[in-house]
Amino acid sequence: MKRIVTTLPVDGTSKCHRKLRLLAKMLGTVAAIALLQGTIWSSPAAAQEALEANFAGDLDPNAEMALESDNLTYDFDRDLIIATGNVQVFYDGITVEAAKITFDRANGQLTAHGNVILTEPEGNVIQTEEITLSDDLANGFARALRVETADRTRIIADSAERQNGNKTTFKNGTYSVYTGPKHPPEKPPLWRIKSATIIHDKKAQTIRYENARFEFFGVPIAYVPFLSMPDPSVKRKSGFLIPNYILSSKLGFGVSVPYYWALSPHYDLTTTLTPLTRQGVLGDVSFRHQLKNGSYTISAAGISQMDRSKFSGTSGDEQLRGAVRTTGSFSLNNFWSYGWDLVYKSDRSVLADYTWTSMGGANRSNIYLDGYTDRNSLTFKGLAYSISQEDYRNEDLDAPGFSPVGDKLQDKQAFVLPIVDYDYVFSDPIVDGELSLKANFSSLTRSETDAFSPDGGTTSRFRGIDGTFSRLSGEAEWRRTFIDPIGQSFTPFAYVRGDLFWQAGADRDVNRLANEDFAGRAMPAAGLEYRYPIVATFQGGNQIIEPIAQVIVRPDEQRIGELPNDDAQSLVFDTTTLFDYDKFSGFDRAEGGSRLNLGMSYKLQLNEGYYISALFGRSIQLSGENSFEKADLLGSSLDSGLESRESDYVGSLYFDTRFGVKVGAQARFDDEDLSVNRLQAQALASYGPVVSSLTYAFLGEQPNLGIDEPREELVGSASIRLLENWRAYGSFRYDIENENIVQDGIGIGYDDEGFSMSLSYLEDRSRNDGEATNKTVYFRFGLRTIGDFQLFQGLGQ
Repeated sequence: MKRIVTTLPVDGTSKCHRKLRLLAKMLGTVAAIALLQGTIWSSPAAAQEALEANFAGDLDPNAEMALESDNLTYDFDRDLIIATGNVQVFYDGITVEAAKITFDRANGQLTAHGNVILTEPEGNVIQTEEITLSDDLANGFARALRVETADRTRIIADSAERQNGNKTTFKNGTYSVYTGPKHPPEKPPLWRIKSATIIHDKKAQTIRYENARFEFFGVPIAYVPFLSMPDPSVKRKSGFLIPNYILSSKLGFGVSVPYYWALSPHYDLTTTLTPLTRQGVLGDVSFRHQLKNGSYTISAAGISQMDRSKFSGTSGDEQLRGAVRTTGSFSLNNFWSYGWDLVYKSDRSVLADYTWTSMGGANRSNIYLDGYTDRNSLTFKGLAYSISQEDYRNEDLDAPGFSPVGDKLQDKQAFVLPIVDYDYVFSDPIVDGELSLKANFSSLTRSETDAFSPDGGTTSRFRGIDGTFSRLSGEAEWRRTFIDPIGQSFTPFAYVRGDLFWQAGADRDVNRLANEDFAGRAMPAAGLEYRYPIVATFQGGNQIIEPIAQVIVRPDEQRIGELPNDDAQSLVFDTTTLFDYDKFSGFDRAEGGSRLNLGMSYKLQLNEGYYISALFGRSIQLSGENSFEKADLLGSSLDSGLESRESDYVGSLYFDTRFGVKVGAQARFDDEDLSVNRLQAQALASYGPVVSSLTYAFLGEQPNLGIDEPREELVGSASIRLLENWRAYGSFRYDIENENIVQDGIGIGYDDEGFSMSLSYLEDRSRNDGEATNKTVYFRFGLRTIGDFQLFQGLGQ
């Protein structure tokens, strides 16, 4: 039989056209309710944004509608239009299928019945046996509804009835998450929510659930007689959010109950009260405001502790504790933005003890102003650190004349303001090469000198010095690359750098520090880098062997040990820094003397997927004073592997197989006997049901930093899938040198597309030389689209 194809009017005035639009709209409401039910415990703002994106009522009134059927009958006597036999309606990305669609023009009713299926552009599928709508959509009835959404959620209802154009009532509704397309709707899911009645009040913009119960494995475990929430047309609405549960030996048992206040379309407030059996009530408030060009937040939390003795010996031994945090991020235009993240804590450990507050574990405050283009940038920022570590004592490293090593730790933190960074790359070649400019200005203030003695009092080293120190640095760099006919690459380069230092209120007990308020230095340099990649192709793959040589000529570094070093303390010599012009990590030091860097790179790529990359090399001081041989105020360069004329050897290896095994390593070998001075290696493997990782780290002694013994650790983790959805996992951290298990943990978990659960036990001995100081049990129970329940229990020692 030849199918009939009819294109209905596109002006939206046809009654039939409008009817089918209303059919799509009503069924779309069911999908919206299914989606909303999937977010009933989520943030209202997030829920409503998702629903608006999927609400089927947003249709284009001028879209063309097409109808296909095996038969199309016009019954003039009864004023009926009847489409039968595989009826399909296509409108604005929506497809409606039914065995029969009847438009009763005399009574103003449209009826679709016989396995009615509506498919939305977002992937939602709504099925019903029959639906009848009045002319103005004020009244309607549908029976045997089933909705499957794109995010694999399902709602089933016996019937839906619309009355007076306002209220739609769904009878015997069930909401669940299904784990696969083969999961039949008649099979009880792992969990579901059943409600005797769901009422959508369009005028009040609410959806109300009556006599709802939560079932697990088909067994009811929770009952809610009444539940109300905003409908899909409401972006945000005040209401309770998912609670959190706390169980701790110091805090007792508590329930954190958040309430969301939708004060305006542009700002909101969340207040949370957490009654704790041992410490009282913790109050938490968080305000958010979205503006046209950005947003900001203000958060605060506080408590009057009932039993402060639980925190005896720590900074938390106070009755009143709390914290305040504010964040912001704004755009000035297409190139400039500014923002902040500021936190104040009553004591060091308040956010560590009360981890669930809206402030998280913030310990750093910063403000910034950034300007970026494709090639250039200018940033201004300030930093301050509020540490969480408690003071401690280690008299073996105390420096005479200065505060003990573990004392006044907060006072030893620097307040840094401002930090200004400028980078500029000229768009046009200069002398046929690339010219770039770099500048930095930093100023920091510290109220307590951070000193230690690596040799028991004879020598003092300084991580930071009391006073205010400012530095202005500027650098210009030029480089150009030539490639000859046989593939050799030559890159000449040159740079010049200058630094100005200002010192105010410096600790005069640091007698090595230059006794002057102003100092300067300059560092010009020129060099050449050579590379010659040799490509060898063979059956089954290719390999590249590339010798690399780099020579840098420059004068000696000036004023070593007379100026503070705050931003160049982290010096790691390995293959990642082998060919850096200046191997110091910051601006406070400037590498001097002529140097030759040599290396050999090797890469192997096999067609089967195997890949190997390796680099091996060393650095040689050609002339002048070696910057790494002479100690600055900290002395970190003396154990870097660069302090001798011929440096240690450095090497790296990366190996990747097509079987899920990856291995990477970085190592530094002694220049005399090739013994290992530093090594870090990591292996990742995924094979069958097992996923694992193993990391090994070795660091030789660094006597100039007070580290007299090597440090050697092994860190591992593994997870094995026991059954389709069950897994067991574990982790450990082992101190090889002291034969001590620092941390370890085990756990078991269950995961599928709708439900997850895990139970784990952790021990931490990192604070007490092998004695367990912290034992914790974690339990997490999560339902997809509903929310997570988390509980942790600190067991103490």
